[in-house]
Order: sequence, then structure tokens, then C-alpha cells
Amino acid sequence: MSDIIQEFNDYRSKMNEKLLADNNKIVKRIFNLDTNAYAPGALDVKTKELLGLVASAVLRCDDCVKYHLETSHKEGVTKEEMMEAMGIATLVGGTIVIPHLRRAYEFWEALEEAAAN
Repeated sequence: MSDIIQEFNDYRSKMNEKLLADNNKIVKRIFNLDTNAYAPGALDVKTKELLGLVASAVLRCDDCVKYHLETSHKEGVTKEEMMEAMGIATLVGGTIVIPHLRRAYEFWEALEEAAAN
């Protein structure tokens, strides 16, 4: 797995464990709500992940963008679908989203490379 992917996942896992071990009821409920929101429902998981990706890009949360990119990739989102979603995010969010678009593209390339190996 690419270093950029591994570093992100390792850090995310380590810090999530620490946060959840702190036993804060509000934090645990938010984590649970987030997990359940992306479960299959009226919208399929792939669509929900693309929606999360767009919202995360507009809000300029690089960690969230990486998470949704990786999950979208696992759900079978194509590069073309991802780029169309990120194009919408850039349109909605404006040019301030462009640096996040660059980092998203870099992370997607790492995901594709990891999947090819």
C-alpha cells in the first residue's frame, strides 16, 4: 500500500481508538451516526460516498476527502465519476477548493496504484 494511504489510515485508526477509549457519549454517538449515515438505504453506498466526498471538498476537510476517496474507490467508483464529483465540488466551493482537488487527485492516484499492485 502506498505510504500516503498507509500513513492516513494508521493515523486515523490510532486517533479514533484514543477518542473512543475516552468514553465520551457525545463523540461515540456522532461516530455511530456517521457510520450509519453511509449504510445502504434509499441511496446506495457509492452515491452516499460521492455525496460525502463533495461535501467534504466544499468544506475543505482533507482528512474527510481522503476517507471518502478510499471508500468510494472500494465501492467501485471510477476515476471519471470521482472527477465529475470533484468538479461539482469545485464549482460549488469555488476556486479555494482547488488545492484540495490537487491533493484528492494525488490520493486517488495512490489508490489506483495500490490496487494495481
